[in-house]
Amino acid sequence: MATLVANQLRGTKCTGPGVTPISRLPLYPAECRPQQQEPHPVAELKTLGLFVVTALAEIVGCYLPYLWLREGKSIWLLVPGALSLALFAWLLSLHPTAAGRVYAAYGGVYVFVAILWLWTVDGIRPTGWDILGSAVALLGMAIIMFAPRSS
Repeated sequence: MATLVANQLRGTKCTGPGVTPISRLPLYPAECRPQQQEPHPVAELKTLGLFVVTALAEIVGCYLPYLWLREGKSIWLLVPGALSLALFAWLLSLHPTAAGRVYAAYGGVYVFVAILWLWTVDGIRPTGWDILGSAVALLGMAIIMFAPRSS
C-alpha cells in the first residue's frame, strides 16, 4: 500500500517537504489520494459469494463445538470446528476494503445464511419475520458495501 501511494503521489504537487505520513492521506487534496474505481457487477457477485462462504465457515466453526457441548458428540469435532473458524478469519481478510465496513456488511449476509442453516440443517422452517429480518439485513449489507464513496 505504501509503495502504491508513493507511486501515485510522485509527480504531483503532493510530494516534497511537508508531505505528511500516509496515515493522514484523507486530509490531502483529492488529486493526491488514490482514485477509487466504480464497482463492477461481477466483482459485487464475487463479494457476495465470498460473504456466503465466510458465513458458512463461521457457522460450521460454531456448530461443531455446539454438537459436542449440547448433543454429547465426540470431542474430536473441536478440531474441524477450529479449522473452520481459522478459515473464516482468513476469508474475511480477502476483502480489499476497510475491515470495519467488511465486518458490518458481512453481518447482514451472516443473518441470511444462519436462517438458511436453521431451515436446511436444523429442519426448522423460517417464519415470515425471519425472512423479513434476513431481507432487511441483506439490504443493509448492500447499502454498506455498494454505496458510492467519495474519493
